[in-house]
Amino acid sequence: MPPSQQVELVSVFAAGAGGGNPAPIVVDAAGMSDAQMQEVARHYGHESGFILPAPPGSGCDYEFRFWVPNHEMPMCGHVTVGAAWLLHQTGRLRHDRLTVQTRSGQVRVRITGSTTEGAAIEVSQPVGRVEPLPEPELSRDEILDALGISVAQLAPLPIQNACTSRVKTLIPLASCADLDALAPRFEKIEALCERIGSTGLYPYAIFDAGRQIFDARQFPRASGYPEDAATGIAASALSFGLLINGMVQASTRTITIRQGRAMKRPSQISVRFSFEADAESGVPDGCWLGGTVRFEAEAGAPS
Repeated sequence: MPPSQQVELVSVFAAGAGGGNPAPIVVDAAGMSDAQMQEVARHYGHESGFILPAPPGSGCDYEFRFWVPNHEMPMCGHVTVGAAWLLHQTGRLRHDRLTVQTRSGQVRVRITGSTTEGAAIEVSQPVGRVEPLPEPELSRDEILDALGISVAQLAPLPIQNACTSRVKTLIPLASCADLDALAPRFEKIEALCERIGSTGLYPYAIFDAGRQIFDARQFPRASGYPEDAATGIAASALSFGLLINGMVQASTRTITIRQGRAMKRPSQISVRFSFEADAESGVPDGCWLGGTVRFEAEAGAPS
């Protein structure tokens, strides 16, 4: 690739040394073909982001595209946070609010302050949709089989599909120990997710209910790798599932989703409900997700 299409590797939502979800990002991806973008994702083995000029007439500041090794993604939360942070770090942002065009629609980005690692970034997600699974008992049994667990390891809450940008299946477990010990049968996950209309299984457990802290793991349907260290879109979906089930408040209090510990990449995602459309109603109209970003390592273009 040309020098202007250098790949920068950042770590998003890191919660300590070695944590976060690595995100290879090309800041100037104008002129790259789909095949070249996919090759970057395959080379690094992670969800990768590509920053392009905004489509004419879109009213946006940029267009972001996202690829995993197996296919293009319409939206990726951690890569969006990482890409906006990288634009700020490289002096390309003229203001602290911008609108980004993605394949799933427009996303708002805002800089809310600064940290020791640089700008504090939040990105918007629409209001979540939470639905029961098709054929709930059959789906539950298939999920238990794929995760290698028993009914006794479930918390007394429903298994649900939830979505802000992509559908994730929320699976409440009885304890964080059960979550950490999961050893999924990965060969069963793709067909299962296809049948229940999901892009990934997202088992979770309560860590500290009073402080609204939850632990989770993400097993994607068919991304080209078995587990994600941090998944902003899934964390957003989970937050609306927690709200529907009375486990968090309809407020601007931070909901903390911890992920990646089982992969030895500890991560932490912050989600806050938005009430911009009607602050008096007490009903969220979306959410903001954010977290720490830092440079992962020096990363050149793949050979």
